[in-house]
Amino acid sequence: MSNTYGDWLKAQREAAGLTQQELADAAIMTRSHISHIEAGRRIPSEEDARRLDQALNTGNVLSSFLPGKNDGTVADHFEPARQLEQQATMIREFAQSFVPGLLQTEQYARAVLGSAFPPTSNEVRDKNVVTRLERAKILNDPVMPVVWALLDEGVLRRPVGGPDIMAEQLMHIVRLAETERIRVHVMPFALGLHPLMDGMLTLMWFEDQPPLAYSEGVSMGKLHDSPSVVRKLQSRYDLALSDALPLKESRALLRATAKEYGHHD
Repeated sequence: MSNTYGDWLKAQREAAGLTQQELADAAIMTRSHISHIEAGRRIPSEEDARRLDQALNTGNVLSSFLPGKNDGTVADHFEPARQLEQQATMIREFAQSFVPGLLQTEQYARAVLGSAFPPTSNEVRDKNVVTRLERAKILNDPVMPVVWALLDEGVLRRPVGGPDIMAEQLMHIVRLAETERIRVHVMPFALGLHPLMDGMLTLMWFEDQPPLAYSEGVSMGKLHDSPSVVRKLQSRYDLALSDALPLKESRALLRATAKEYGHHD
């Protein structure tokens, strides 16, 4: 991100005569998190920005001009999770119906976003596709964040956008898994009920703040920061993962399904 915000925060901190540690203590954050924000390596959450405003007596200046404030390219309920996703060191996804946004190809994303209701213009759809693909750039780093994807078999079987788009999408996931950039596991239909059937779930871990969870349903999403709730959701994920197909078998199923859609090596 642009370091304008980080420079601004540093100037406000120094004007208040505070060290990074003193500001971190006042805002209930870690010194390293303050350092990352000032250096332009991290984007603070909206809650962090509010605490910084309170600690520095800057009204709502830092929260109002937070980088990445929603510009309409993502749903309002997802915006906080989108910002945090870019800062995570580990991400574990569960998808019930669609391929997780981080793993979507351009054509798959275009098909998903094209199904929005009420309908959007081509211009808005193009902008939303670009935003979704920008999210996936965190996978350009060969190591961080660590990403696990747990996919219900329905994600593979639902022909979003048609056979060609599905074949390309599934092989994209296979390649990410085969190069060990991600781990992918499939929850087979034969399993029946499992602990994550309620909807989509994302678990995130960070270098310098507690883990968080984000769950989503129809036109709604919730960011969970309560330690007890996050632990409960982590446990449900672990339980579901223990019943999923192993990595090798999951890759084979993805490849076989892509072949059914018409993909050929």
